[in-house]
Amino acid sequence: MAPVTMPPVEEARTIFRRLGYSVDGDGVELRAERKWRTVHVTALDADEASSPRQLRADGGRTEYRLRCFVTWMAAAGDLRDRLSTLDPNYEWAVIGVDDEGGDYEVVDRAVTAG
Repeated sequence: MAPVTMPPVEEARTIFRRLGYSVDGDGVELRAERKWRTVHVTALDADEASSPRQLRADGGRTEYRLRCFVTWMAAAGDLRDRLSTLDPNYEWAVIGVDDEGGDYEVVDRAVTAG
């Protein structure tokens, strides 16, 4: 069982690699690329998902218009709700990973009018 106090970084890498993306980056900030698409991937532990600094409506300090936040399943719904409230100017998705680290689910996806 993976500790929910650690961000699911390796799980995020695995998910995107299985989807055919090449994944680069260290720490909790990753860049996933496939064909013309580049996704800024941020892995968040359960505490960060409930009050993340990375969710600023301006997209933070990223040039990417596509963002994916990967967190533990128990925190994914709250993270989705926070993103919906912020209405950021980038396309986003939330992926919830089970605490066994194997299964995952896209909890929500929203496209903003930017």
